[in-house]
Amino acid sequence: MAELQVLLEGVRLPAGKRELLDYAYAENGHRFTSLLRQLPEREFRSLDEVSEALRPVQPDRSRPDPREPKPESGKPPGGDAYTDASAEPGAVREGGP
Repeated sequence: MAELQVLLEGVRLPAGKRELLDYAYAENGHRFTSLLRQLPEREFRSLDEVSEALRPVQPDRSRPDPREPKPESGKPPGGDAYTDASAEPGAVREGGP
């Protein structure tokens, strides 16, 4: 997306989808035209608006997050002392690893 924004740096804004397509084609041929064809038919006041229209920056909240938390893999480093606020830092514990 950054390459596209650099390519479109010189386009006069506000610009519609057709102006953006024409400018991109004149500057770099067919490289980004298929991507720009996905834009909605409207005027864009900034290159950030173009990027957001192509790749929304906000996560899609209509679907739940498919990632499940991973189960714990055992005790933390240092065992129970890891969460002991009164443990002396750097001290050698009896029976420790």
